[in-house]
Amino acid sequence: MSAGHRTIVLPGAPAEASADRQWRPSLLLNEQTLGAADPSRPVLYVHGATFPSANSILFEFGGASWADALNNAGFSVWGLDFAGYGGSERYREMAADAPPPGEPVGRAPAAARQIERAVRAIVAETGAAKVSIIAHSWGTIATGRFACRCPELVDRLVFFAPFARRQALKGVPALGPWRFLNLEEQRARFVEDVPPGRPPVLLEQDFARWGEVYLASDPTSASRNPPSVKTPNGPIADIMAAWSGSLAYDPAKIASPLAILRGEWDSLCADADAAWLLQALTSAPEKIDVKIAAATHLMHLEENRGALYRAAIAFLSKEKRFR
Repeated sequence: MSAGHRTIVLPGAPAEASADRQWRPSLLLNEQTLGAADPSRPVLYVHGATFPSANSILFEFGGASWADALNNAGFSVWGLDFAGYGGSERYREMAADAPPPGEPVGRAPAAARQIERAVRAIVAETGAAKVSIIAHSWGTIATGRFACRCPELVDRLVFFAPFARRQALKGVPALGPWRFLNLEEQRARFVEDVPPGRPPVLLEQDFARWGEVYLASDPTSASRNPPSVKTPNGPIADIMAAWSGSLAYDPAKIASPLAILRGEWDSLCADADAAWLLQALTSAPEKIDVKIAAATHLMHLEENRGALYRAAIAFLSKEKRFR
């Protein structure tokens, strides 16, 4: 690990050894504090439903990542891998060669507890009183739940491509604990919302490198044809519940400044979703909604990612234009 980069493993414990009898998985935290980064200004990145921090905040395009941009703006960056992803411990159900029967693993209540563990570890490491959080997609649901429970630990929140409450579905069907995801299924996510005739939002050479990192996040990926990554179904269950009218947190209980950042072409966080969430944030002392042009749900990996970086940094830096 090079200077300025550090990996911290938060130790776990089996359910029977835990005070609350809940399994405490071992969790991976990646820290990047380079150049102008101030360790006392920590930002935690919370990933979404299908890939870990190495494929998001830490992934480099042309030799530079979003973490680099945040470091240059004076923030230290921490990336959490939820249980079941990247370098963190897998759920016991994920040891099977094929998905067994059972309930989805990795739902928002468990994920929120993992965020709390990460935030408390960051506070202990840095001496900062609070931590700002950038959360993506389903990660905003888990982060929202954590922020409602531990407002004293949260400085500012950036929710990009967040899920909101809808009334489009009628409950959550049986999903099983986890599923396989391959590269073609991930590739489809980068093209499905791009309007006809518009250029690709992710270059093929970048996706090829991204795919290598993604498959490497699951040591068993090469044992299947096509190679695939075991992925918890809890996030999908949380999203379906939210779209059935049951969001896993109450936005009215969030007491921190919050920015909604979303892509112009994101069908999963449309204008109506952002408007609902903005109106529901009745206790947030500051709240904004910024739409990024020519971007989809995965805008942090797309050609217009720089606009997302700038908007997030401006809000975290408390720039006047966002007051």
